[in-house]
Amino acid sequence: MSSQRSLSILFLGDVIGKPGRNVVKRYVTENAGDLDLVIANVENAAHGFGTTQGNVQELKEAGVKAFTGGNHTFDRKEILEFINQEKTLVRPANYPTGTPGQGTCVIEVAGTKVALLNLIGRVFMEPLSSPFLVADELLPKLLEETGLIIVDFHAEATAEKVAMGWYLDGRVSAVLGTHTHIQTADERVLPNGTAYITDVGCCGPYNGVIGMDKAGVFRRLVEQMPTRFEVAEGPAMLNGVRLEIDTASGKALSIERVRFLEPESQ
Repeated sequence: MSSQRSLSILFLGDVIGKPGRNVVKRYVTENAGDLDLVIANVENAAHGFGTTQGNVQELKEAGVKAFTGGNHTFDRKEILEFINQEKTLVRPANYPTGTPGQGTCVIEVAGTKVALLNLIGRVFMEPLSSPFLVADELLPKLLEETGLIIVDFHAEATAEKVAMGWYLDGRVSAVLGTHTHIQTADERVLPNGTAYITDVGCCGPYNGVIGMDKAGVFRRLVEQMPTRFEVAEGPAMLNGVRLEIDTASGKALSIERVRFLEPESQ
């Protein structure tokens, strides 16, 4: 755990099904004493698509404090029954007005407030409101509460993610890409103090295709036949980033990729 002058935050990429939940629980439990806050993207936590209240509670008990979503947030209808009550579970803020849930939340950690903003991209995705303009709209309200702001930008296109990093540099503590499930090697602190990475990767099976069983993927891509994707079996990986954020300025001091692999025998 960091000093009071900075916070150590672990942000974990898309948690995929039971293998992903299990590896997150294992890693967070083993490293809890060294972290101030753990955040995870859980849009794939329920067998690869959507999330349940049980999934959220399971990860809370392991030490995850806040949760983000993406284009699969509403894949399971039961989320409509609890998303408004789960104040630390956010979905993309650029969904239409009236969409259940909230796009931001504020968590208090060791006497310091940390804001979480979830946005979704538009390139190769759904034609939602501009994530750039929605960020412009919401950031002043968040800054009234805290200068420590973490952005989960759930997007497909690398260029759109890079653009968001530069667009928000100096205005937020971190812009962290999710959605593509493959960890990129471009982590850096931008010139004005915003930590950035194009994609933090995923938490789930590493002997599949971005977490899914290979047979179903081959049926879709090779045979061009419809198929239902299933979460792959076997050992899991955990991917994320560890941030060190200055509590006075809200600027990132460092960003470090985190990668943990379960042994093949598991």
